[in-house]
Amino acid sequence: MLTLLKNAHVFAPEDLGTKDILIANGVIEAIDDQLDVQGVEVEIIDCEGMRLIPGFIDGHVHITGGGGEGGFHTRTPEMPLSGATRCGVTTICGLCGTDGVTRSQENLLAKAYALENEGLTAYMYVGSYEVPTPTITGSIRSDIMLIDKCIGAGEIAVSDHRSSQPNYDLYRDIVAQVRVGGMLAGKAGIVNFHMGDGERGLEPLRQIANETEIPYTNMLPTHTNRNQRLFNEAVQYVKDGGYIDLTSCVSPELGSKHAVKPSKAIRRLIDEGCDMSHVLMSSDGYGSVPLFDDHGNNIGVGIGDQSSLMTEFRDAVETEGCDFTTALSILTKNVADLFRFKNKGEIAVGKDADFMTINDRFELQKLWAKGRLMVDKGEPIVFGTFEKH
Repeated sequence: MLTLLKNAHVFAPEDLGTKDILIANGVIEAIDDQLDVQGVEVEIIDCEGMRLIPGFIDGHVHITGGGGEGGFHTRTPEMPLSGATRCGVTTICGLCGTDGVTRSQENLLAKAYALENEGLTAYMYVGSYEVPTPTITGSIRSDIMLIDKCIGAGEIAVSDHRSSQPNYDLYRDIVAQVRVGGMLAGKAGIVNFHMGDGERGLEPLRQIANETEIPYTNMLPTHTNRNQRLFNEAVQYVKDGGYIDLTSCVSPELGSKHAVKPSKAIRRLIDEGCDMSHVLMSSDGYGSVPLFDDHGNNIGVGIGDQSSLMTEFRDAVETEGCDFTTALSILTKNVADLFRFKNKGEIAVGKDADFMTINDRFELQKLWAKGRLMVDKGEPIVFGTFEKH
């Protein structure tokens, strides 16, 4: 059956004004000021008064759970389907963090396939904090080439007391493997670098960019707003041509007292004249948010919350006065462009029907993933296989 959305104020992410949109077989078939369908069965949904925006692409999620830095009882649970959809997320990139032992790569791949079967679009990074990093086939390059879901390696820890403390050569070799694997497989080939609080900061990545022929597009440092010093470095990194990933759940409001609130980080990046197409934001959803004292001892733990994506998007626009399209692109088009997700990140004819309606308070009303209505009246209506509801 066809679905026709009427009278939606479309941000694609650019402002298209009020449009009608026709969905067929999970794809956007037509967009126009006025669409009428005759002779076939069609579901008509009136979106008057609503903004229609692309579904969020969350490029850093612990879909099999994370954590464990405070002992086995601090391992976080897996992400359920509705955990993503209720937060406006339609595309997921899963990964492992500190624990590359009990969180296996095979389990990560299986979870990505499960989420895909349940209605999302799901990918994975191979690896974890440690170097050499765990793989499925025996090499990072082979994983990227032979496993359809694998888009790169990560999250590889840099400037963090939980890393393997590798030297520059090992970091460089990982990026080189990922770049060539991506080229051969027709994928973006990205290394997701977990940035810690260490004073080396982004220096290993700068060194790779300056001393090799590898471009910035193969390296994505994340958690770059975790403290003011690192964020200052990240601003210059973008000015030099690099790409950065802000973490929406790393905020003073959520217990990270030294962090730069993501919406404020977006405002500063705009004010500094940075190329905003080089700025992304992810949630770190379902990873632990460990708190450490000055000696590196764990003193508490929380869980990364994907709802922080919408919160920081809203605050960037309403509190910081950022342009709506610029802020929205950080969660949609910018991610799709860097990750080479050609059918994602925009509302356009031929793209996947991944989008949502929000009201003027930035509250999610409806969400479609590949043309299927997953959330209605702000609540999930499609659930994972074993979710209780």
